[in-house]
Amino acid sequence: MKEFLRANWLIIAGTLAGAVGGYLYWKLVGCSSGTCAITSNPLNSTFYGALMGGLFLSLFQKS
Repeated sequence: MKEFLRANWLIIAGTLAGAVGGYLYWKLVGCSSGTCAITSNPLNSTFYGALMGGLFLSLFQKS
């Protein structure tokens, strides 16, 4: 388990930061009409932010 965390710490950090960013985006900006696919629901926004954060920081991980 320690080796997995040590090898993937950058992706995990990006996922957590993205989840927080996605939730804050929903909370502060959101969707006024309620018809937005991602930002109308806090779970969708948080999951999308986590996915994008993990994918973005995985670009900087050494193989």
